[in-house]
Amino acid sequence: MAENRTALVSLNDGELEGVLRQMGHSSFRAKQVRQWLLKGAAFSEMTNLPLNLREELSERFTELALSREYEMHEEETDTTKFLFRTADDIIIESVGLIYDGRLTVCVSTQAGCAMGCSFCSSTVGGLIRNLSSAEMLSQLILASRISGHEVSNIVLMGSGEPLNNYDSVKEFLLYIMRKDTLGIGIRHITLSTCGIVPGIDRMTEDGLFVNLSLSLHCAVGSIRVRLMPVERKYPLEEAFGACMRFRKASGRRITLEYCVVEGLNDTDECAEALRRLMKGTDSEVNLIDYNKKEGYRKLNSRSAADRFAAKLRKLGIDYTLRRRLGSSINAACGQLRSTYVKDRQDLK
Repeated sequence: MAENRTALVSLNDGELEGVLRQMGHSSFRAKQVRQWLLKGAAFSEMTNLPLNLREELSERFTELALSREYEMHEEETDTTKFLFRTADDIIIESVGLIYDGRLTVCVSTQAGCAMGCSFCSSTVGGLIRNLSSAEMLSQLILASRISGHEVSNIVLMGSGEPLNNYDSVKEFLLYIMRKDTLGIGIRHITLSTCGIVPGIDRMTEDGLFVNLSLSLHCAVGSIRVRLMPVERKYPLEEAFGACMRFRKASGRRITLEYCVVEGLNDTDECAEALRRLMKGTDSEVNLIDYNKKEGYRKLNSRSAADRFAAKLRKLGIDYTLRRRLGSSINAACGQLRSTYVKDRQDLK
């Protein structure tokens, strides 16, 4: 990306109007520019703007906060993994899934991740920095433009812990829900957290009532801490309690994300602990088949997730089973980015 140029999409409404007035143009042009930016258009494509304005904008600004770096598509599942480059040359990733002609984008909220979950590739190299709301927005815009589909659903389940970047995430969500921007309905947005209790409580206080998913992965604390170090700071009981407070205030059913790691969190003990945790609630479990992380564990056997699902079914636990999607394109968090960056370092 060009150096020393601000991304125009990062300006709020007042700032954009101010820039246009400084250039000698009416502030009504701001709406036109914003509409083009949300389509991912280059300045040269903004044909209802005067030529001199387009030229001056291209000299002073970039359109988006990210540039297109690389993508891979899995035809069988219509899943695309996108790699984007930030202005300071960091590679970040998103995933686009098309189902029934509708595009769901999995958004990264941080470059890298500090949470250290043992099964997740996002943690490799640790946290680099938080992403800005404009960088999150740019992921949606580029994914839509590249795929040729409008964004209908958003999941904040990419790299990073959204609630450790709360202010930027909130700014991003409030912006995309506006009818004059992308108009994404609040029911079409899902945020996944490792269980950052203060962040969940802030969502409750702020009335940020998107769909909430808790990355659970085990209801036995001594096992969960091996998967997720966050258990030491925010034990499951506290995290789940915060989720229940959110549930009461929002009326939104809580989803519990559970990545099945064969031989670790798929025992009878784990199933029974999950039943006890969920007793008296209307939470549901989203079972995920482990997507191999280099240097951690081999893939589950084909029937591992099904066997654990059968245990939950026997205990009367409400669940859905999500198969591995995009495994041929390293679509799990952090996988393609790690491979891409490593390959280019090897070529140097």
